[in-house]
Amino acid sequence: MSMTDPKPGIIFITGGARSGKSRYAQELALQYSASPVYVATARHWDGDFQQRIKRHQDDRDGRWTSLEEEKHISRPDLANKVAVIDCVTLWLTNFFVDSRNNVDASLEAGKHEIEQLLQLGGTYIIVSNEIGMGVHAETAIGRQFTDLQGWMNQYIASRARRVVFMVSGIPMEIKNIL
Repeated sequence: MSMTDPKPGIIFITGGARSGKSRYAQELALQYSASPVYVATARHWDGDFQQRIKRHQDDRDGRWTSLEEEKHISRPDLANKVAVIDCVTLWLTNFFVDSRNNVDASLEAGKHEIEQLLQLGGTYIIVSNEIGMGVHAETAIGRQFTDLQGWMNQYIASRARRVVFMVSGIPMEIKNIL
């Protein structure tokens, strides 16, 4: 039973680390659906990362269907569903690593997945980080990834019907196409 009838398309939630993005995305999804889907894009890199994944899993109860999809977010059956896709940074990292740090190939692969996702007709709450607002990356690869992340965020925001910027747990709506 849906509490409100969400419009199909992308709701893009972005902000800094620990700004409340994931919590807000999950709360929003539960306003739209009694049984939302959570699409985790994290790759299981090491033990510390496994603990972070577990903490996120513990945040969700039995109402959620949880899926793991490292790169092809349009592959699961998300047609006409409400889904949280968390997060763009980890998702892009998978493309970036697998392409041997090829920014252009990673960006094109990400754009393709976003377009495929939009064809499915669901409501997709996509979570991302604004990593370019932090400290300047020390390495060339770090700067390349920051560029990739920024360009992908811009692309998703341009395709989104709504964009929310999180600051200290407070959502600030910066775009809303009715």
